[in-house]
Amino acid sequence: MLSAATQEVAVAQFDMPRGELEQYTPQIDEPDDFDDFWAHTIAEARAAGDAQPGGGAPVLERVDAGLTQVTVDDVTFPGFGGHPVKAWLTRPAHAEGPLPAVVQYQGYNGGRGLPHEHLGFAAAGYAHLMMDTRGQGSGWGGGGATPDPVGAGPTVPGYMTRGIEDPHDHFYRRVLTDGVRAVDAVRAIDGVDPERVAVTGVSQGGGITIAVAGLLGDLAAAMPDVPFLCHYRRAVQISDAMPYGEITQYLHVHRAPEVEERTWRTLSYLDGVSFARRAQAPALFSTALMDDVCPPSTVYAARNAWGAEAEGATTEPPRIDVYPYNGHEGGAEYRFAQHLAFLREHL
Repeated sequence: MLSAATQEVAVAQFDMPRGELEQYTPQIDEPDDFDDFWAHTIAEARAAGDAQPGGGAPVLERVDAGLTQVTVDDVTFPGFGGHPVKAWLTRPAHAEGPLPAVVQYQGYNGGRGLPHEHLGFAAAGYAHLMMDTRGQGSGWGGGGATPDPVGAGPTVPGYMTRGIEDPHDHFYRRVLTDGVRAVDAVRAIDGVDPERVAVTGVSQGGGITIAVAGLLGDLAAAMPDVPFLCHYRRAVQISDAMPYGEITQYLHVHRAPEVEERTWRTLSYLDGVSFARRAQAPALFSTALMDDVCPPSTVYAARNAWGAEAEGATTEPPRIDVYPYNGHEGGAEYRFAQHLAFLREHL
């Protein structure tokens, strides 16, 4: 996320022409055991949750937020390793019948914030789960409440190189698993229709959205905006903006060839393009042509790969809304109306 002052400054359109972006389908380094790696990861996390008291069911505590038309619950659910992950659940106060749900993931170094910051989806009639991001929540916004109890070796400040020596130890293995478990949690809540669940997020949240859609084949919709965590090599090659710049800085210092090889191998298990290939849910993407944080070619790489390896995949890539004169803020507030229209169609 960028401050209001920063958002006023955009670079020129620096990436491929739009016609080339529409056709961009790069070959990426995908490990042969990608599916086994993630199947084992998710199964292990679910087993760790099931072993906890109450069988790992989400714990809800009603919060008096001073709101009359929306109810708020402070949710705790077991994520990666069974670690407790926090979330806010907001719902229309007088709703009847099982509600469709939207699970939302937060941007880089933001937390779940405060419940009154997330009222839009509940006001539109949805159950809305805003997942906290473990270890983050102190960079902007209203803060987070979920620690990450797992350590790491030498890293660049930030999250891209935490556990970079091995994909099993990487920070985003834990976060993406938390994202799947957030969907598991909302499906287990009374008053939510488990068959009508969508996922969404901006930037890092968009990257998590893509990963969860690739790992869960039964979502109703996915809405990633200016997504991060896609096509890492391309991002590092064409932009020095953070957070991808953390990878560049790490390799600048740890310059041995074997370290570079190990780094790209780890990241190959976390690339949104690989998750997108496996995704089956209807999707709505967005990108901005002046975005040097998540360059448009990295977004198109995921969008153009969507469903390529999914059973019964269509030949047409998902819709993508393009903002030619914007940076990483993308469509910002203009996205909400597009989201609601998309959800009405699919939920």
